[in-house]
Amino acid sequence: MNIEYRETKDFTEKEIEELFLSVNWLSGKYPSRLIKALKSSSLVITAWDGSKLVGLIRALDDGEMVAFLHYLLVRPDYQGNGIAAQLLTITKKRYKDYLYINIMPDERQNISFYQRHGFTLLDDGAAMQIRHL
Repeated sequence: MNIEYRETKDFTEKEIEELFLSVNWLSGKYPSRLIKALKSSSLVITAWDGSKLVGLIRALDDGEMVAFLHYLLVRPDYQGNGIAAQLLTITKKRYKDYLYINIMPDERQNISFYQRHGFTLLDDGAAMQIRHL
């Protein structure tokens, strides 16, 4: 498997929809909104197997101090091959001069993955969210 990593927003709505739905993420049901959100993001790194989009990470940042990582996903049939780790490594290098890189894992089971990559749980932190669904 020869995965190519690209800092690009050059993907189609269909490619994004298929990727997000492959991991059963609700946002995949809103492909037109999702593609607008991704194209407006500060950073998007994609993983490709030939012409197939197999993974993605995106970040939102303030240009100087804080970056928020949101969306790190890999198609299920490509998981376990280090793709998510490589996407995260590339992104961490991109933000190495920022004071903070924040992540809010949606699932507790993913916490250990992020801890292996240098993230720590905040002592008094708590994730919060308003959902408009």
